[in-house]
This record gives sequence, structure tokens and C-alpha cells, in this order.
Amino acid sequence: MVATNEFDVDFDGTVAVITGASGALGSAAVERFLEAGATVCAVDVIAPSDADSLLESDPDDEPALAFYEANLTDEDDVADLVERVVDDHGRIDHLLNVAGTWRGGDHIEATALQEFDFLVNVNLKTAFLASKHALPHLQEAEGSIVSISARSSLEGGEGDGPYRITKAGIRLLTETLAEENRGTVRANCVMPSVIDTPMNREMMPDADHDSWVDPLEIADVLAFLCSDGAAVTSGAAVPVYGEA
Repeated sequence: MVATNEFDVDFDGTVAVITGASGALGSAAVERFLEAGATVCAVDVIAPSDADSLLESDPDDEPALAFYEANLTDEDDVADLVERVVDDHGRIDHLLNVAGTWRGGDHIEATALQEFDFLVNVNLKTAFLASKHALPHLQEAEGSIVSISARSSLEGGEGDGPYRITKAGIRLLTETLAEENRGTVRANCVMPSVIDTPMNREMMPDADHDSWVDPLEIADVLAFLCSDGAAVTSGAAVPVYGEA
């Protein structure tokens, strides 16, 4: 995977925890942070050896990469994950809440509670729990959190309400984290429109794929928001729409 960055970011000596690391955006973030010199703790329920994993770096061949399998919707699992990361690496400097998914479909009155709960758990609960348990270590390191919201979270829409609701929740979680940790931990989020992923291409084969944003371009923004270049930025929701 070739990085597209046009700026230098130095994360040497820092530890980054990246959730959703086996997906398109998460794996791009892993590559970007490894390139910048960070020790990367890649977290997912899908192992790198799984056929569905897009994580190209192999933890067996990349000494700065460690993979942790964890269910981020389970608080005990998240607490154990954070404890293992700190035991293994001594600190946490960056938390990237990338884990998430998209579902569309029915109007609210026809939406099954199971579908709503699924999106709340995967998109919002994972970010809440990871932030909650990583915060004491991020506060000690005066680190940063970057989460993934969505352009569609800015307004209501037809047929994908639960998704929009959870991504709006990410923005409010980000603003809350920024207010509660002013001067210690910076918290920001990005708002993609359509990301150029294999899943999106399969779901929308007739769309204009050239207008979509490459995951590596978003990973550059994630890296910038964790860098000293964004030292005065906290509580922001940054558009990463491209031409979509």
C-alpha cells in the first residue's frame, strides 16, 4: 500500500491503538501510522489471517505492529484490551476509533430494534468504551483521540436513520471528550462521505467511483489530527468529502 501523504509526521516513540484495523479505512490508518514511526496496536474481531481482512502488514513480519483480537462492544473485553496494550507497550498516545459499519433500509417505523441496536453497538458503543478505558493513559501521555463520524450525520435522511443517529453521536462524543479533557487530551473526528472501499464498490457498482475518497487520503487527515501540527485543534468535525 503506497502512502499519499504530502507532509511529514513523526510518531517515533508513540503508541497508537487503531480499532477496526482489518477494514479498508482501519488498515490504511495502520499503514500511515507505521510509516510515521508509531508502534501500532491494531484491534479487530477479524484476524489478519482471515480472508476478509484488508490489513496488509503482517504482525509476524512487522515488529512495530501488534494485533489484538477484541470485541469492542463488551466492556470487560475493552478493559482487558487496554490493560494488555499498556502491559505490552507501556503507554497509549493515540486512539483511533475507526470500528464501524453502514446499514440502510427501512423507515423508522419499520426498523427492527435488532438493527438499531446493532448500529448503536458497532458505531457508537465501541468508540465510547475504547475512549473510556484508554483515557487515563491518554491523559498521562497528553495524547489524542480521532473518531469516524459521517457527512450524513449532519442532517436527517430517508432509510438510514439509525446510521445517521449513531454517527451524530460520534460528533457529540467527540465534543464532550474535548470539553472534559481540555489541555490534556485532544479529541477530534472526521466526516467522510463515500469512501472508496471494495464493499462500497460492490454495493454501488454504477456510481462514479472516481469521486470517492481513497482511504489513504483520510488516513493522512487522521495522522495530521494526532500530530503536533494540530496541537490547537480539539472538538472539531473535519469534512473529508473529496468530490463525493
